[in-house]
Amino acid sequence: MPWDMIKLNDGNAIPSIAFGTWMLGNGQGSIDQVDQALSVGFSHIDTAQFYGNEAEVGAAIRESGLGRSDIYITTKYSGLNDLDIKTSIENSLKNLGVSYVDLYLIHHPRLAVPDIPTAWKEMEEIKATGLANIGISNFGVQDLVILLASAKVKPAANQILLHPYVYAQHAPILDYATKHGILVEAYSALTPITKRPGGPVDAPVYAIAKKLGATPDQVLLAWTKAKGAVVVTTSSKKSRLEGYLHAGDLTLTTEDIDSIDAAGAAGAKQLASKRIIRRVALVALTGAIALGVCAYLGIEVL
Repeated sequence: MPWDMIKLNDGNAIPSIAFGTWMLGNGQGSIDQVDQALSVGFSHIDTAQFYGNEAEVGAAIRESGLGRSDIYITTKYSGLNDLDIKTSIENSLKNLGVSYVDLYLIHHPRLAVPDIPTAWKEMEEIKATGLANIGISNFGVQDLVILLASAKVKPAANQILLHPYVYAQHAPILDYATKHGILVEAYSALTPITKRPGGPVDAPVYAIAKKLGATPDQVLLAWTKAKGAVVVTTSSKKSRLEGYLHAGDLTLTTEDIDSIDAAGAAGAKQLASKRIIRRVALVALTGAIALGVCAYLGIEVL
C-alpha cells in the first residue's frame, strides 16, 4: 500500500497518511480507536492539546507493543489554559508518555501570541532542544509571509482544511507552500461525501470509483494524495480504515483530477450564492421587522 514516506524540508520523513483523533473525545473508547488504527497499519497518529486525548493516544501506543521509532506522533500547541509553548509541549510529552514528538504544530495563527514572529521563535527553541520538529496549522499565505520574514527555521508542514470544495480557495496556500518547501497536510478531505453529499463533486467521484473498482472515500483520498498533501483522516470502523490504506494503491489520471477540481469549483460557487441569498433574506427580514415596529409605534418612515 504505497502511502509512502515524504521527506520534509528538515531532512526528516513523514508517513503520508495519518489517523486523526479530533472528535474522538477521551476515555477508553479513544484508546480503543487509536489501538485499532495502529493494528490495521496506520503508523502516524495526529492529536492536539485541544482534542483532550493526548493521554489516550499515549496509552494506545504503549499498549500496541510498537517501538517509539515505529510510530510518528503529531501534536499541536492549542493555547490550552493560556500556557506558553514551552510549558505546553512539556505537558504534551507527559500526557503522551514520550520524550519527543515527531511534529509539533501551532494549531492556528490566532494562537501565535503575542505575534507570529515571537511565537515561531519559541517553536525554533523547541526544535533546538530536540523535543520536536516544528510546523503550523491553518496558516494562510499572509500568515506564512509574516512567519518566513523572520524565521531561521522554515515550518516543516502546514496542516490545513483541504477538499475539492475549498481547493480553489486554498490553492494559493498550496502554491506558496510548494514554493518554500513546506509540506501541506490535509484534514477533512472526505467532507464532500460526509458533510456535503449530493453536491457537484459526487458525480465525478462516484464515476471514478466505479471505473477503478474503488469506493468514493478512497477516490477522495487519492485526489488529496495527488495534490501532494499528507492525508489526516479518521473512522471508528476497521473496514473503512483498511479501505483508506488501500486508497494509496489508486492512481488517478489527469482527467480524473481535473474533473474533481472542476466539480469542486462549481460547488464552491453554489455555496457562495446560497450564502449571498441567505444574507439578502436576513437583511430583508430585519428591514421588515423594523418597519413593523415603526408602524406599531406610529413612527413615519420616509
